[in-house]
Amino acid sequence: MYLLVEDREGREHKLEGLEGWRVMEVIRDWGLPIKAECGGACACATCHVYVDPEWVGRLVPPTDEENDMLDGAFFVEPNSRLSCQIIMTAELDGLRVKLAPGPE
Repeated sequence: MYLLVEDREGREHKLEGLEGWRVMEVIRDWGLPIKAECGGACACATCHVYVDPEWVGRLVPPTDEENDMLDGAFFVEPNSRLSCQIIMTAELDGLRVKLAPGPE
């Protein structure tokens, strides 16, 4: 299974992912620049991504905790999610996300 990730320079990367892994872990382990400071505990927003609009409806909706963290993130859009809260499943094979810009 794979994940398509657009980096902040507009380059797309096709990353192999494993079922049960967090999208954040896949992005981090392939060496793309994602901070993920809390390591997936939903305690920060440094793994903020934009989910491709075609995929938004296929994801489990964000929890109140995730929405609270996104409230403190920079450049939040309607398709913003924390990549630590998206778990790779067979249904998400080919998921497209874009790394959100961080604070300047």
